[in-house]
Amino acid sequence: MTVSVLTRVFRVPTERPEADGTFAWDSTTVVVVQCESEGMVGTGWTYGAAAAGALIEEVLAPVLDDPDPVAAAEAMGRALRNVGRPGVGATALSAVDLALWDLAARRDGIPLVAALGGPVRDAVPVYGSGGFTTFDESELDAQLDDWMARGMRAVKIKIGQDRGTRVERDLARVDQVVARVGDRAAVFVDANGGYDVDQAIEVAGALAARGVAWFEEPVSSDDPAGLARVRAATPIDVAAGEYVWRRCDAEALLDAGAVDCLQLDVTRCGGPTAWRELAAFAADAGVDVSAHCAPQLSVHVGAVTPGLRHLEWFSDHERVEAALFDGTLPVRDGAVRPGDAPGHGMTLSTRGSRFRVA
Repeated sequence: MTVSVLTRVFRVPTERPEADGTFAWDSTTVVVVQCESEGMVGTGWTYGAAAAGALIEEVLAPVLDDPDPVAAAEAMGRALRNVGRPGVGATALSAVDLALWDLAARRDGIPLVAALGGPVRDAVPVYGSGGFTTFDESELDAQLDDWMARGMRAVKIKIGQDRGTRVERDLARVDQVVARVGDRAAVFVDANGGYDVDQAIEVAGALAARGVAWFEEPVSSDDPAGLARVRAATPIDVAAGEYVWRRCDAEALLDAGAVDCLQLDVTRCGGPTAWRELAAFAADAGVDVSAHCAPQLSVHVGAVTPGLRHLEWFSDHERVEAALFDGTLPVRDGAVRPGDAPGHGMTLSTRGSRFRVA
C-alpha cells in the first residue's frame, strides 16, 4: 500500500507577549502532516520549526512504502541517519508517526487509544500549565481561576527569568499562586533550565518551604549530573525530559538519577511508536512519566501508559489546537477522556487557514 503525504505550516500569534526563564515568543509554529492511503487520511502535527515540513517532504515521505507505523518508524529512522535525528528530525518523524497511527486507527474504525493497545485508565488527569513570566498579577490570577474552575488539581508557572539579585520576583509569583489556589491544587514550577546548579539548590530550598511539589528543569537538561545534584538536595520532585529526542537522551537522565518523573513529548520523542518504548524503559527504571505539552495528541498515549502521573494542559497549545482542529476534547473535573471517535478524533479545520504560512 502506498502512502501520500501532505504538509502544511501554520503560525498562530499569541494573545500577548509570552516568556519563560530562557526564551520569549509571540507566536507558535505548527507543522501539520496528513498521510493518505487507500482513501483514508490520518493527521499528525508537531510544534517547532517550519523546516520540519520541508524535511518531511524531502527525506521522510519518499521512504513511506508501508503505512504500518512501526515499519515506517524504522524506515524514517534510517532516512534520518545523515540528517540527524535530534531536534527538527525528531519533530518531523514524530508528526508523521502520529499521522500514521491516526490513519491506522481510522482504517480499523477504532479510537487511537484502542489501536495503541487499549486504555489502562478511562480519564487522564491534567495539570494547568502557563503562568508566563510576562503575566502581571491579574493575568496570572485569571489563569489560575480558570484552571480551578475546571477542577485541575495541580498548576504550573514559569520561573527563572529573573536571576541573581532579582530571584525575589520568582518567589513572589510562587507566593501569589500558593495564596490563590490554597489547598485546592498542588503548585508546580518550571525554570526551563534558567538557573545554575548552586542557585537552583538555593531556590529549591525556598520553594520547599512554600510547599511546592514539582521543580521542572531547575538546570538545563543537557546537564543530567547537575539535575541529579539538585534532586539530591531537595525533597521536591525534580522533572525533565521534554528534550528526549532518542532513547539515549532518556537513558542519560535516568542513569544519572536526575529525575523523579520523566517527561515525554509525543510530538518530539518519535510519536506513539517511540513513546511506548520510552515509557516502558522508564517503568523498568522505576520512574513515572508525565506527558509534556501537545495536550490533545497526548491524551491517547497517556491513557495507555500505566506509569503516567499526568498530562500537561499547556495553555498555548490548548488555544492553538482549538484554533486549528475540530474535535478537540474538553477538561472536566481535572481530567480529559479519549472518547470513542475513530483515530484521535480530530480533523483540520478550515477556520485555521488564516494562520497558514506554507
